[in-house]
Amino acid sequence: MIEAHQAQDDLNALMSGIRDCFARIQPWLTATGYVRAVLSEVPERNGWAIAEWIGHRTPDKVQRLLNRATWNSDAVMRAVRAHVVSGLDEAAPATSMRVGALDETGQEKKGQDTAGVKRQHMGCSDGVANGINTVHLSYVRGGVGHSLIGCRQWIPAEQVEAPARAAQMGLPQDLEFATKGELAIRVLSQAHADGVLFDFVCGDEVYGNSPDLRRYCEQNQQGYVLRIPSNFPVVLGDGTSTTCKHIVRRHLRQKKRWQILSAGRGDKGDRLYAWAWVATNSAQHWLLVRKHLATGECVYHLCYVPRDRPVTLRRLVTAAGLRWPIEEDFEFGKDLFGLDQAQVRLYEAIRRHTVLVMLALAVCAVAAARARPGTDTQTPPPRGPDDRPPIEPGHVGLTVAAIKNLLSALNSHRPTLEHRIHWQNWRDRHRARARWHHQRTRLARPLQHPYPQVN
Repeated sequence: MIEAHQAQDDLNALMSGIRDCFARIQPWLTATGYVRAVLSEVPERNGWAIAEWIGHRTPDKVQRLLNRATWNSDAVMRAVRAHVVSGLDEAAPATSMRVGALDETGQEKKGQDTAGVKRQHMGCSDGVANGINTVHLSYVRGGVGHSLIGCRQWIPAEQVEAPARAAQMGLPQDLEFATKGELAIRVLSQAHADGVLFDFVCGDEVYGNSPDLRRYCEQNQQGYVLRIPSNFPVVLGDGTSTTCKHIVRRHLRQKKRWQILSAGRGDKGDRLYAWAWVATNSAQHWLLVRKHLATGECVYHLCYVPRDRPVTLRRLVTAAGLRWPIEEDFEFGKDLFGLDQAQVRLYEAIRRHTVLVMLALAVCAVAAARARPGTDTQTPPPRGPDDRPPIEPGHVGLTVAAIKNLLSALNSHRPTLEHRIHWQNWRDRHRARARWHHQRTRLARPLQHPYPQVN
């Protein structure tokens, strides 16, 4: 609860710091209630439910906050970004890698009147669906924490180029069509303008396939590790151009060219893959290949490392493994804070809901990163498959979900604090015990691989 009270102090300070972003005090008070509502256990984060939780008699004030009130969402975003970066940097050791992870997430929508809505590929629906997509940037400190620090909604060209429809959806008059790669450039440039530094920028094929994004990073001496498809053309040191798949078949057939490295540690132990890297005709560019140990499936990354930066296989592998936390940010944002529950249609209203949810996530992410070293009391992992389970497994460190639950208890109108603490302790003990058993089970069936082990 000490950490929960510190998180509450962080929230109060952050909300006080963005007071000047609002033209009037009433929208700021409503925004404060909005953030506290998404931090609560209200079942749905829509205008009506949030207004009811705040204590309003009607949803008018909440709807006005999102749709018509005068306030600067970009300035609030800068405050969120500063809080995340300073908080995670303070909790991280100097050797911890800084990664900017790029990815997009969607929200399914009905009808055709919402800004950006279109039948398109939606990761949240595992296929094509009617909805909206937003490009996000997450700040990741290896082994410490991560949170969203930037976003830009993707708008189809047919909406931008139709003045009447653009006005109906509240699109800015100077808005131009941009690909997801171009939106990523805008989000990155805003972070760079605020002094945010990344060792590497990471993203999937959508961003690796964007020549504009790669060019922007190289012009600004920003290292990157970007996923690319198997047919991506690569120019080798001898000047020949070939594809990633052909390089693996021709040059990486020998097992000694692969090394086993961990892409990060999860609840079940290290995420081990076979890795290989290939030099190109540029001294700053590398092809990084990841092979699944069981299936042999390959994934390809194009890497750029500025001249004055160290480059090793392990460093590139670490960067590639730090792309996945943005998926966890999406999961937290949606499941815990209602990132995908914006029941609004206008372009700016969607952005405002997203920014306020990101603010709530940022407070919990920084508090969890700060609390984790002092609250992680798990027993050491098993050394062999025959180890006996510990009598007392300990507790996992406080997580974003745990901080959110404790903050919700502080702001609850019901006397359930002791009950929530009991259940939080029970969940932490259960997770610690399950993690220990998962790791012991893995040791009982070691991987059979022909690749050399790297110390």
